[in-house]
Amino acid sequence: MDVWAPAPADGSTKGWYLALMAPNTKGPEFAWLDPSRLYCNAQVLRPVALRPPPFRHDAVDLVAGIDAMGFILGASMASALGKGFLAVRKAGHLCVSSQRQAYSDYTGREKTMEVRDDVIRPGVRVLLVDQWIETGGTMKAAIQLLERMGATVVGVAAVAIENTEGGKWIRERYKCSHCIPEELQSQIDGKHLDSFNSFGK
Repeated sequence: MDVWAPAPADGSTKGWYLALMAPNTKGPEFAWLDPSRLYCNAQVLRPVALRPPPFRHDAVDLVAGIDAMGFILGASMASALGKGFLAVRKAGHLCVSSQRQAYSDYTGREKTMEVRDDVIRPGVRVLLVDQWIETGGTMKAAIQLLERMGATVVGVAAVAIENTEGGKWIRERYKCSHCIPEELQSQIDGKHLDSFNSFGK
């Protein structure tokens, strides 16, 4: 599907925008697909397409996005909800006092994330956003970091949440929102979208 393709006029194709995602063409050291192609289409990037409505009536004080693609989605949701945005950074990028949390990402690499410590106060209600939840290690670390600082995580939003052990841990404990229709979840979990078969044609 062309990156500029409009939404079906009758809304008949549920999850039509997922066909905009590009498959991995660079090898096993990279993620299995590139969701960022979605954001080139204005109709997809609109906050309503990225599913903030489940949290529209929740008591959210702040939206936090995880470095780096969570910044795009998180800022979009913060704007839609009329809330501020907090960046959860990769360690070493903040030049102010911060709190840190170690974690393993989807590749199994050991990393550290950090958050400035002058924003989170006990009871602050945070909506956490990232692009994709595969193993769940990065999101779980962000949850642990914010909760240790006293925040209440009111929910988790992403383009997709895979049915991995980590993904299930998050779904069982937090209100979640993602953009994958139930009938396409098996393709996400199988790490191959049928739309990849016609990619680039």
